[in-house]
Amino acid sequence: MGAMLRLIDWSEECPDRAELAARMPRARIDLGAAVEVVRPIMDDVASRGAAACREWSARLDGVSSSRLRVAESFLAEALASLDPEVRQALEIAIEHARAGHAAQLPREVRTEIVPGGAITQRWIPVRRVGLYVPGGLAVYPSSVVMNAVAAQVAGVQEIALVSPPQEAFGGTIHPTIAAACALLGIKEVYACGGAQGIGLLAYGSREDEQVAPVDVITGPGNIYVAAAKRIAQATCGIDAEAGTTEIAIIADETANPDWVAADLISQAEHDPAAASVLITTSETLIAEVEDNLARRVGATRHEERVRKALSGPQSGAILVADLDSAIEVANAYAAEHLEIQCVDAESVAARIDRAGAIFVGPYTPVPAGDYVAGSNHVLPTGGTARYASGLSVMTYLKPVQQVSYTREALETITRPLVALATSEDLPAHAESATARFPRH
Repeated sequence: MGAMLRLIDWSEECPDRAELAARMPRARIDLGAAVEVVRPIMDDVASRGAAACREWSARLDGVSSSRLRVAESFLAEALASLDPEVRQALEIAIEHARAGHAAQLPREVRTEIVPGGAITQRWIPVRRVGLYVPGGLAVYPSSVVMNAVAAQVAGVQEIALVSPPQEAFGGTIHPTIAAACALLGIKEVYACGGAQGIGLLAYGSREDEQVAPVDVITGPGNIYVAAAKRIAQATCGIDAEAGTTEIAIIADETANPDWVAADLISQAEHDPAAASVLITTSETLIAEVEDNLARRVGATRHEERVRKALSGPQSGAILVADLDSAIEVANAYAAEHLEIQCVDAESVAARIDRAGAIFVGPYTPVPAGDYVAGSNHVLPTGGTARYASGLSVMTYLKPVQQVSYTREALETITRPLVALATSEDLPAHAESATARFPRH
């Protein structure tokens, strides 16, 4: 059987910075077309609330239910019956995530501009957030942890969570998702996925079931969830239009080819459209990774899914001449997850300025960050790490400047204030200050 990863040979000449982004392996996703698919759903939910959600769930998910709200008793029962080992793992993930996210909290800073005049930089949490937890090809209690812990550490007062209804569980959410909610103290949970779930969070429901709209929606999902979030952004904040997962690995001849293969597969098993990209200076390593992929893919549970992902146009092995070129390529790709498995990995990591999260060294595989490393696994995809960052406490915080001036302080800045207001032909602006000081 031939190679799984498409070989991209840039060892003779690496494209320049302007070309690189256009020539990187990428999934071809038409989010605009998906927006038009979900727009009628979003409009219907905005108009009819929970009733529309139930109808769309019956039509699209094949699951009918009389209520969207998940009973608190079901959440408690799910936690009580959760496998003790899974519960312990979730508790560790929560503990580590709380520590990692607490380190992100910014300080309130007061700066005196003039004597008696100060600016205080405050960070105010939004009041109500909506968390989306997927439930398609896999079950993601870890996404409950990532979204909820960041919001709780930020100081959010109200959390509502939606997740797709499961026919196997009587039209409610998956019990493992429910158990994670109970463990985190989340009581407002709705069995509603896809665009209708995003619509419920964004617009709420005024009749039938009462659901208050949220200020910010976060959480990963498929292309239709991303499209729905784009529409919802006209009403509330969102974290990002997250796409299918991706991993890039910078590796040299010192990298363990079996570990590299295992890590590429770890993200490929998410989805047939997942991207796995190896960036290396070693042709020998590519051949060895391919040998290990052939062995591992045939033995993995989701073989068909993994094989499609690795052989798709969004994946590949990129051969470059040197480490400088590898870094240039990695920055152009702006991967959601970037592993660095080479000599002096810390120094290489310091030169990366475009990645959702960076995993440094051979003993830091991406799945550590997916679960228990203390970082957040909700990250920018599709090259958006050029300008976007992963989910953090900052997603739920608003920077607000609080201004405080005494009479004496205002008097010292009135003259320049008047000069600028007059230059802009806004005399009432000037009079707002001079009214306090008739002699000016």
